[in-house]
Amino acid sequence: MADFGLYSYQEEVVERALRGENTIIWLPTGGGKTRAAVYVAKRHLETTQKAKVVVLVNKVHLVDQHYTKEFKPHLGYDYKLVPVSGESEEKDFFGKVVQDSDLVICTAQILYNALINTEETKHVELSDITLLIIDECHHTHKESVYNKIMRCYVEKKLRREHPLPQILGLTASPGTGGAKILEKAVEHVLQICANLDSAIVSTKNYAPELKKKVPRPIKTFDIVEKRHEDPFGDHLKWMMQLIHEYMNLPPDVKLRECGTQEYEADVVILEQRGVIVNNRLLAQCALHLRQYNDALLINDTLRMMDAYRSLEEFYITKSDTAIDGTDFFLVGLFQENQVELRKLAMDSHYENPKMGKLESVLLNQFGHGSKESRGILFSKTRKSTHCLKDWVVTTEPYSKLDPGSISLGLATGITYMTQNEQADTIRNFRQGKLNLLISTSVAEEGLDIPECNLVVRYGLLTNEIAQQQASGRARARDSQYSVVAVKGGREERRELTNEYLEELTGKAIAQVQDMSLREFCRKITELQTEAVVTSKVAETRKIEKRSRYAASSIQLLCRNCFKPVASGSDIKLVDNAHYVNVNPDFKRHYRVGGPVILERSFEDWEPGCTINCNNGNCNLQWGFEIKYKKIALLPNLAIKNFALETPDGRTTVKKWKDVLFTVEDFSFEQYCQDTFPDLFD
Repeated sequence: MADFGLYSYQEEVVERALRGENTIIWLPTGGGKTRAAVYVAKRHLETTQKAKVVVLVNKVHLVDQHYTKEFKPHLGYDYKLVPVSGESEEKDFFGKVVQDSDLVICTAQILYNALINTEETKHVELSDITLLIIDECHHTHKESVYNKIMRCYVEKKLRREHPLPQILGLTASPGTGGAKILEKAVEHVLQICANLDSAIVSTKNYAPELKKKVPRPIKTFDIVEKRHEDPFGDHLKWMMQLIHEYMNLPPDVKLRECGTQEYEADVVILEQRGVIVNNRLLAQCALHLRQYNDALLINDTLRMMDAYRSLEEFYITKSDTAIDGTDFFLVGLFQENQVELRKLAMDSHYENPKMGKLESVLLNQFGHGSKESRGILFSKTRKSTHCLKDWVVTTEPYSKLDPGSISLGLATGITYMTQNEQADTIRNFRQGKLNLLISTSVAEEGLDIPECNLVVRYGLLTNEIAQQQASGRARARDSQYSVVAVKGGREERRELTNEYLEELTGKAIAQVQDMSLREFCRKITELQTEAVVTSKVAETRKIEKRSRYAASSIQLLCRNCFKPVASGSDIKLVDNAHYVNVNPDFKRHYRVGGPVILERSFEDWEPGCTINCNNGNCNLQWGFEIKYKKIALLPNLAIKNFALETPDGRTTVKKWKDVLFTVEDFSFEQYCQDTFPDLFD
């Protein structure tokens, strides 16, 4: 192993995998899990007949990263390696790709799609694979795509169907699954082991070497006192109170404190209730209250002007889309107070003290003219990363910084960032052209980012797994891990809780590792059997739920204006992904907006334009048109923008999978016969 450049602790954690055992490698961020996996893959390809290795990742950008940085340099000369993501054409004939390659790196969804696809060029069997490597394998739980793949594996194992691939999981922390006591944490770790059909391994003999290779950063709590006065926030709360009084809250509704996540949860439920009981006043007031609450949350984390602008952006289009007196009241309330809000937001006497503390933390690291300093600032939302970048570039002391802003994942409007832009930002940061990366928690997990002198977690409430991964980014010598928070606030309390949970995770893993092999295997089989039964019961219930009503008995109503616009029987499912309305009369209910631009292309369809309700001023966006097989122009609908009128009353759902009727598959042939009957005479 020495010629491969493995450390002794890496050699120790791969021993059982090299013997063909299913294992989960538990090493901290920066400990070289991926390099260890590359070595296992290399040995497997050298020693296994008809070897076929598949490496699964849970984010698109990790496909190219693992291929370029790890697997290709070590295996690319001797073996055929293929990276496949949703953006690559290879996904359209994935079965053939697996058949013709030695090692494939892909997103988990692509493998799962191939397992359930019956088309020969796309289909893959688990028995086609001899080694399955699962990156960030702590995500193998509940209904995650990792767990769906492993459920296929476990069901085959319990039926004694062979061959099955060897499993190699990689994680910096399996976490405790929300458990606060050791017994429950042990159960969680055992469940992860059962889901992956693997034992969890870590270094026992070379812990000092690992500690030296991955030093812990110096952790600081950079605490500030709460604002003594907050006239901007107080004015927002006063406006919210006026809305409360206007909407005449039902007596059984008790809203919790404004400016909290709990209040947000309350008004989300209140909006749903308004829709269900046909009370548009209640629904619309709840929607607007959520925006005010968002502004309060932003005010607590960022600048007052960021909070003000979030409301201003929301209300820009509202005056043009007012339908009734409720809309006029809500829009009028904001417009009447807009000047005062802006004036308060610009008063620097009451600025967020957390921003001042963040400024001093960054200047302490970057303010000495050191070109070598490099840092990551983690924030909660995509919007907050852009606000923080704007703050950095417009704040005079930061002339030494070259801030990049990365918020991976789908974003819209001002926060949109393409995959290529994200990749460019990461590349520039890696090469030292940027020395401050402002990111959502996506960079906490998996991204190949250079050693940093400073990691700051700002306004974050996350679990112990995310905390450990963020901490692991501060790997330079004497690096600093800073938590900027209000004294006694939720962020400080959560950080302290996570420290305890990190310690609890270690104890739980140690207890699992100390189990006898017989007891461990008995427990794993018991958990697997239970999971399979539970899954089958849940699936049966899901089918029953989808069959509760006939599709023709369901009406779809615009969620904003409540106008009935479609029947459930109009909806068809295209390629198991798109829910479209095939009724040609549906066109009279919507107007077409601007084009939808997607960075990637698709095999059988392309996006068209947005579609919006055309009932008076409503203009609620329902989805967008898709052009299927270059012929069929179909409105693709997001169910969250509709209410469902059922024989037993009105309801709402977030996702199509939760609707209470069966959606039939779209027939392209039938569509062509109905649309172009002359061609079929």
